[in-house]
Amino acid sequence: MTTPNKHCTVRIDRTKYDRLVALAQERGCSASDLLRAAVDNFLASGQLLTASQRRIARISEFQQLAIDIIIRERFPEYRDRIIAETDKRLELYHGA
Repeated sequence: MTTPNKHCTVRIDRTKYDRLVALAQERGCSASDLLRAAVDNFLASGQLLTASQRRIARISEFQQLAIDIIIRERFPEYRDRIIAETDKRLELYHGA
């Protein structure tokens, strides 16, 4: 009979092992249970990072749109100058 789980050996230093065992005893579970939960959380963090990146992109787009609207409505005479300076900085700092 095969199980869906795969056996894995992990080496950690003695101090971490002792802390892991103590925490497992406090929580009434095994050290393996804690390690599995830690791995699950680590693997799920990739999805959180993606959600975080989407949030940052949305905030950035909002800020750019808001500033563009404010400049077009209140300071239209500066818009071309700001765009030209932006292009210069992109070239200087990003090679784009």
